[in-house]
Amino acid sequence: MSVAERFLLLFAGLAGAAGVAFSALAAHGNYPDLLKTCADILLVHAPALIGVTALMRVANSPRRLLFLAGFLLVVGLALFCGDLACRVFEDMRLFPMAAPIGGGAMILGWVFLALAALMPRRL
Repeated sequence: MSVAERFLLLFAGLAGAAGVAFSALAAHGNYPDLLKTCADILLVHAPALIGVTALMRVANSPRRLLFLAGFLLVVGLALFCGDLACRVFEDMRLFPMAAPIGGGAMILGWVFLALAALMPRRL
């Protein structure tokens, strides 16, 4: 397994674990809806990262473009969910515009994943 594949799988596992933990906290604690939103985003993107990693191994798509898609999803998750978690647990923002930048990075990650379907493998 390549370093890139290990990177994406590592963050898929961390996103899944955090998503389950935040879901449990949201269900059993007195936390704002931001925590449930954070959990939902993490739990949707964890299997997506596993899928991107699998595609890097078997698809007839450019590995670099697939890795870029996965990397943008990871960065987006870190910024978006990191900002929401900071708001919930620390009553502060990660930094100004962290959540919108993270959301934009996730959107770009999905766009790059779609583009990978249209590109030949040689990239």
